[in-house]
Amino acid sequence: MAEKICFISNKEPFEYTLSIVSGKWKLKIIYFLACMAPARYNVLKKNIDKITHKMLSTQLKELEQEGIVLRKEYPQVPPKVEYSLTPKGESLIPIVMAMCDWGRQNTKFKNPQDNSQV
Repeated sequence: MAEKICFISNKEPFEYTLSIVSGKWKLKIIYFLACMAPARYNVLKKNIDKITHKMLSTQLKELEQEGIVLRKEYPQVPPKVEYSLTPKGESLIPIVMAMCDWGRQNTKFKNPQDNSQV
């Protein structure tokens, strides 16, 4: 049996982590920035299916306020803004990769080249 990981008496760390990554879009933004940072706003918008401009803008601002995403603005005309993960944001990459591994192992749409058994 797996070791218990729940700490009911001190759930604040879990709640904090959940508050950072909760919602439909934040993990997708973090995943994309982990793969292709730095990325400009329009590149993010184009690659995150069905996200609205308002939602992308809101989610980026929230992630920036939490210290997960860095917004770098270049003083030029037209304006140029790039987004990337901060070191704090990069520390979430192992969590995102573990989610990818779990999905790869448990998806019903297995890659034909993947010979591993579940």
